Amino acid sequence: MAASTFMGSPSWLRIRLLPSGNPRLGRRALSSRVRASASADVVGGGPVRVRFAPSPTGNLHVGGARTALFNYLFARSRGGKFVLRVEDTDLERSTKKSEDAVLSDLAWLGLDWDEGPDIGGEFGPYRQSERNSLYKQHAEKLMESGAVYRCFCSNEELEKMKETSNRMKLPPVYMGKWATASDAEVQQELEKGTPYTYRFRVPKEGFLKINDLIRGEVSWNLNTLGDFVIMRSNGQPVYNFCVTVDDATMRISHVIRAEEHLPNTLRQALIYKALGFAMPLFAHVSLILAPDKSKLSKRHGATSVGQYKEMGYLPQAMVNYLALLGWGDGTENEFFTIDDLVEKFTINRVNKSGAVFDATKLKWMNGQHLRSLPSDLLIKDFEDRWRNTGILLESESGFAKEAAELLKEGIDLITDADAALCNLLSYPLHDTLSSDEAKPVVEDKLSEVASALISAYDSGELGQALAEGDDGWKKWVKAFGKTHKRKGKSLFMPLRVLLTGKLHGPAMGNAILLVHKAGSSEVVGPQSGFVNLDERFKILKELDWESFQKEQESPAESAVPVAS
Repeated sequence: MAASTFMGSPSWLRIRLLPSGNPRLGRRALSSRVRASASADVVGGGPVRVRFAPSPTGNLHVGGARTALFNYLFARSRGGKFVLRVEDTDLERSTKKSEDAVLSDLAWLGLDWDEGPDIGGEFGPYRQSERNSLYKQHAEKLMESGAVYRCFCSNEELEKMKETSNRMKLPPVYMGKWATASDAEVQQELEKGTPYTYRFRVPKEGFLKINDLIRGEVSWNLNTLGDFVIMRSNGQPVYNFCVTVDDATMRISHVIRAEEHLPNTLRQALIYKALGFAMPLFAHVSLILAPDKSKLSKRHGATSVGQYKEMGYLPQAMVNYLALLGWGDGTENEFFTIDDLVEKFTINRVNKSGAVFDATKLKWMNGQHLRSLPSDLLIKDFEDRWRNTGILLESESGFAKEAAELLKEGIDLITDADAALCNLLSYPLHDTLSSDEAKPVVEDKLSEVASALISAYDSGELGQALAEGDDGWKKWVKAFGKTHKRKGKSLFMPLRVLLTGKLHGPAMGNAILLVHKAGSSEVVGPQSGFVNLDERFKILKELDWESFQKEQESPAESAVPVAS
């Protein structure tokens, strides 16, 4: 089945367009219909070639990254080619810095391309700014066939046409005389040196219908368009003309792009047919929406791939999350590697409704991918991070490995590792005891546990247990609980508060063993805010529990008093 259908056409297009069922066209109509259908099938059923065509005028938006990803997955899943083309015809805004950044972000995501401006290919060049001769060649071809004409209208004349259309509540279509001007009139303006554009002749009747691979059947009336410019008076080609020539000459089989390009399809389809090129198949992907269902923009926070990279996100997590914005494999599974996605991706499972970007879920997914890394790689990432920030001084003691294993479950971003380790090494006892949440623990004779704990530390008993590692710690805790007739929560909560200064955190035994190791091996730097065991017990000894309990009963003052 043909990718597109034109109903109604002028004489110069009839050979290339699928005409209406007008009986006056007879066998010629049937012949033209067959050729149009066959050529479309060749593109749709031949080698898969898709493209991602960013404009180097800014950073790579997450919406653009998802479009690139869907193109990449479609190509890889079908054994096809993924082409990167830079659309830099906006000479004022396009920069080499932006182009480099976009290519760098795509490479970081792992979306390697088969042809592009940096590696070349059979159908280059791959920057629009380097393809002007090709555009002019095809523009002249259209001029010779009568598909376009020279338009000498001034800006003032065009503005008046627009005002007239608005006043009459009509579509802003071209109403100038140059579509029907005589050769003599045209020659006269050429001799005067009047600037002109190349304007495409659009049929006044009929409509275009395409079968979009995502959105289904989409159609447009041709009478809403009007003759449009393909080449400006300065010789620069217009976007829709460039895109059509590029896609056709690069033999792109499937155009997968954002839905905001859907209106461009009508102009591009007319140009395809006028040039005699086979139409590609189209798939228009929905927009990515903000939580308030508006289009995702900078006012909603980070929107570029580069920003998420700097924030510590993993490329595999970004790829996984972006794939799920509008696509799913039909199961409850949400965790995919890029190889999984290549294996499972199909364009017919892409949803045509908008997908909401949820930064919280992205962070959660990043944590899933972070913790799925091989243990040695995860430990190295944490260790490198801690050393670079000055939290960790050396790692020969195995401290980094133990800390990474202990803390990884609570870390979703590699940048969060700093706060997680600093939190482990800190001792915010005063703030904890002053909190409402700590009140039940304090009222459970916490001062008595503190006194017993201080005795155990001063005698060297606790220090010896910690030096013996996990087994030594467990034996000591069991004996301590038995001596003081405590077990379960009534044992472990007081110990957690008194030893770590916190009500919550990773496994207490592992945490206090790491604190002991940090103090004995001098592995952490001053930036960590580390409070060693000696300092912790000094703070405990200075607590005036009697005054503190009075303060708890009369919370006019929030500070925890210490003995004078």
